[in-house]
Amino acid sequence: MKHLLPLAVLAAVAVGRAPAAEPGFTPLFNGRDLGGWHGWNIHAKGADPAAFDKLSAAEKEQAIAGWTADAKKHWSVDNGELVNDGHGAYLATDKEYGDVELVLDYKTVPKADSGVYLRSTPQVQIWDWNQVFDPKNPTRRPHLGSGGLFNNTPDAPGRDPLVRADRPFGEWNRFRVVQVGERTSVWLNDKLVVDHARMENYWKRADPLRKRGKILLQTHGGEIRWKNLAVREIPAAEANAVLAKHGAAGFEAVFNGTDFAGWQGPTENYEVIDRAIVCRPKKGGNIYTAAEYGDFAARLEYKVPPRGNNGLAIRYPGAGKHAATEAMCELQILDDDHPSYAKLDPRQFNGSAYGMVAAHRGYGRPAGEWNFVEVTAVGHRLRVELNGTRILDADLSTVTTFKDNQPHPGKDRLTGHFGFCGHNDPVAFRDIRVKRLEKR
Repeated sequence: MKHLLPLAVLAAVAVGRAPAAEPGFTPLFNGRDLGGWHGWNIHAKGADPAAFDKLSAAEKEQAIAGWTADAKKHWSVDNGELVNDGHGAYLATDKEYGDVELVLDYKTVPKADSGVYLRSTPQVQIWDWNQVFDPKNPTRRPHLGSGGLFNNTPDAPGRDPLVRADRPFGEWNRFRVVQVGERTSVWLNDKLVVDHARMENYWKRADPLRKRGKILLQTHGGEIRWKNLAVREIPAAEANAVLAKHGAAGFEAVFNGTDFAGWQGPTENYEVIDRAIVCRPKKGGNIYTAAEYGDFAARLEYKVPPRGNNGLAIRYPGAGKHAATEAMCELQILDDDHPSYAKLDPRQFNGSAYGMVAAHRGYGRPAGEWNFVEVTAVGHRLRVELNGTRILDADLSTVTTFKDNQPHPGKDRLTGHFGFCGHNDPVAFRDIRVKRLEKR
């Protein structure tokens, strides 16, 4: 049975207005014109988001004006639908977005090729799934269907859709996309086609995905129509819950939310407030799990006050040792947006393996908000994902230079405790879970 459109939707289309969005969503298309959008020639000089950021305000204005003029030649509105003829500049939202839930409907034609950019980066793929697999171009797999993160590395998770969910030509398809950090999930016609995969930074693969960016509608090769485009910005608490829920099997709580059972070290320098471990002001020291771990992953939420400083002790040997040098590492937890930290060594910023390897900056939440972090130690390799974005991926056994030339004899440790390195500030930690990983 076909679903009947609500009367409000039919009425809106009839008068050229955007139909009412789902509760909590903001329409991206008004049903009348290109308001809220501008052109973007992704092949032009300076269109790479990092390059565009470096342009002057006048240069940005000039580039967008030219791209928008071209877009208006190829984009139109027909009966409340946004239509592209298969040519010209793409459309980009005036606004930039971070963590979002995006919904839209599209309808296309045979041989067309399109997609949706997230955070100014390609893309959730749309194409003709009737095309036959070409063994001369084995990484191009339209026969698997739309919805995959086509610009990920071939065979990387999410690059190809899990199932083919495209409807026949002439019918509307429905996308639902949830993006938290780099983690992207895509449903096409209510079928999950990408499951919490990392969306790679197409522009510079060694770097994480941008924290914010524009939504773009890409099209070439044939007409495509869009309608019911709407977005909902995901708040931090919900984003943390999304990250905590996915892949949660095997993680066990190491803090009971009420006392320090199972913990060692100067626990008197910490207190439990609202089910969180909080370092007492002007106190500190290393507290750590009684259990030791080899290969493991740890998940937790943390919150720093303005200028707050703490750290995660990774494979800590215990008994008063200096975590930054005698553990595998101290993973820095820091309000590094605070002006007092502007001139730190890069290896001291938030998420870094302290004194050894710098993390990518700019992915933490403001002081006073809860962050979600996942740390994975396998052998000598340490990976850190902050709020859904991988900010550190390093083999510490290869590190030969250190801040202030201070040796780190513990960096090659393969076992030890997990804990916190208090530095006099009331940094808080909650929902602390650890998963032992089997050696491969």
